[in-house]
Amino acid sequence: MKQKITKKFQKTIITIISLLCIICVCTACTEDFFDEESNDADAITSQGENDRISGLGMEVDNSKGELTISRKEIGADERADDGSWTVFVYLCGTDLESQSGMGTADMKEMIKSSHSKKVRFVVQTGGTDGWNYDKVDDASLQRFVIRNGKVKKVDERELASMGSPDTLADFLTWGTKKYASEHMGLVMWNHGGGSITGVCFDEKYKQDAITLTEMDAALSDCAKSFQRKFDFIGYDACLMGTVETANVLATYADYMYGSEEMEPGSGWDYTAVGNFLAKNPDADGAKLGKVVSDSFLESCKKQQEDAIVTFSVIDLSKIDNLLINFNRLAKNMYELGEDSTQIAEMIREIEQADNFGGNNKTEGYTNMVDLGGLCDASKSYVKGADKAKKALEDAVVYKVSGSDHRTASGLSIYYPLLVQGSNELSVFEKIAVSPYYLSFVDRLNKTAATDNDFADYDDEQWFEDDGSWNWGENEDESYWEYLDSYEQTGESPYITFYEEPQIWEDGTYGFVLDENGISNAAGVCAFVYEVSEDGKSYVEIGETTDVNGDWNTGEFSDGFDGYWLSLPDGQNLATYIVDETEDYVIYTSPILLNGKETNLRLVQYYSDDHIEVEGTWDGISDKGAACRQIHKLSEGDVITPLYYSYGIEDDEEAEYVGEEYVISGDIYINYDRMPEGEYYYSFCIDDIYGDYYMTEPLTFSIDTNGEIAFQ
Repeated sequence: MKQKITKKFQKTIITIISLLCIICVCTACTEDFFDEESNDADAITSQGENDRISGLGMEVDNSKGELTISRKEIGADERADDGSWTVFVYLCGTDLESQSGMGTADMKEMIKSSHSKKVRFVVQTGGTDGWNYDKVDDASLQRFVIRNGKVKKVDERELASMGSPDTLADFLTWGTKKYASEHMGLVMWNHGGGSITGVCFDEKYKQDAITLTEMDAALSDCAKSFQRKFDFIGYDACLMGTVETANVLATYADYMYGSEEMEPGSGWDYTAVGNFLAKNPDADGAKLGKVVSDSFLESCKKQQEDAIVTFSVIDLSKIDNLLINFNRLAKNMYELGEDSTQIAEMIREIEQADNFGGNNKTEGYTNMVDLGGLCDASKSYVKGADKAKKALEDAVVYKVSGSDHRTASGLSIYYPLLVQGSNELSVFEKIAVSPYYLSFVDRLNKTAATDNDFADYDDEQWFEDDGSWNWGENEDESYWEYLDSYEQTGESPYITFYEEPQIWEDGTYGFVLDENGISNAAGVCAFVYEVSEDGKSYVEIGETTDVNGDWNTGEFSDGFDGYWLSLPDGQNLATYIVDETEDYVIYTSPILLNGKETNLRLVQYYSDDHIEVEGTWDGISDKGAACRQIHKLSEGDVITPLYYSYGIEDDEEAEYVGEEYVISGDIYINYDRMPEGEYYYSFCIDDIYGDYYMTEPLTFSIDTNGEIAFQ
């Protein structure tokens, strides 16, 4: 039986197009973060440091494969029994404050909450070029107590990076001594980037951010004097609801609050938080977490930004059981590598799992994939997936999600959809939750970079001579450098054919993979091009999943119907797939909006093919921070389409810029047949190692009746 092949992650590009995005603000975590040689010597940055997590120990005996976990003992200082709450807010303002005043708005939400002598917010401000609140000065670090509708500055320190663990540790050590109460929580406020890049990107200090190892260091320093766990540690930031984050926090807190996806709108509703605690001072972290989740979703609904919402409350006492069961699953995933056919099938399933933060070439890559989705994807191929999924469900005590992420499990995990250099894996090595999962990730990349056989990979790098996992203590600092010289070729040697791409007798364009090709292919899509008006360049107008295929036989053919998304003035948009379900597909399209480079987010519903415009999203910054705002379009906004292009004669890479379109009234996107003329079509076949095979562009024509003919 033939079926439509869906491919959610655009991780491949045409051979002659560079991996560098044409839109600099929307690239993934590029060389500025991942290439150590390009680091500015004067930059104050903590990303990529070699410190390991000190708050816990993780051991695996390779002969048995079982994970054992030991955590730093946090004392049990006597608590007051008075139902009092102190919520510490580490408010790193960044551009969210300087450009949009979001930090000011949240402080005012705290002020508006119900009066109660038993509830207070203790806020440290910093990390931004300018505050919109006259009580706050960006030239220093300031500390405020907000209670009973009043805000009072109680301390001021010399300006320092909010992305430094020392700054966080100083605030927490000071605050927990001076404002101890029966219940205490900590909120990390700012941009987030997931497990690799961390949180709290300081605008004054070249986007210096707190990584997970540094988060551990700060909490460990605080624990020297604060001999008890926080009731909760939460992230009012994007993408920090990860299993790697939960593993770090489980030593220091009872519950974790966080989002797998980016946080739209203004983030948490602090008025709702304060109101709930004023009425329920004896509430525990789980009950408060439900209020944080529900009120966050409700505020996003009011702003019509609830579709992308995810938020979850994690019982950190259940994390160790989750990690033990996931390690067993990861061991089986790693050992499956001896069967190339099954490993390819499993990877195809994993790459269809829900993912967060863009993960396409125009918006950038976070490489954060839903943990529950990874478990579901692997259960048909290895044992242990069901138990790992059950342990995950036990740890997630409450969660909410919008229509774009209805299957989100509550925690994500790092998975290399597209690795961007050695430093990314060097960071991951120190926060990985299983040596077998680390080996699985390593083997995928090393096989691609060295052309070694997947099944012949040896995991000795991650184990000592006695068979124990040397977690976070890899002595070979140059190990990951094999990735720095690796480039995608567009001619993957792992993609081989029984029948080469050709026009078949019925006029369709197709190919047949041989047994080896089937065993090494991760996905199939196609790209469509048109020629520029001056006739000198091929202009890429995007990706299509209108491909018919059968993984059992390896036979694939075009299913392209000639329809495309365009502006009302007829300009085709360059569209790339963010997510695809049975009901709809989400596209992103690079554009200029009023002269600023960004991405247009579009949702097409299959029931009637109508298109809804969600707005624009800037994507992932060059430091790995996810933009937190989806900007709604307004009357008079100017949209200019952007495209990848390359020279017909010289293969020269270039940015192709379309014509300006001014929004008048409600914006709508057409989904119609492309105009009569000649176009070009290429199949793109991803292999399971991160490379791809791009077929030669084939000319096709569309006639006046909309009929397509390949030439």
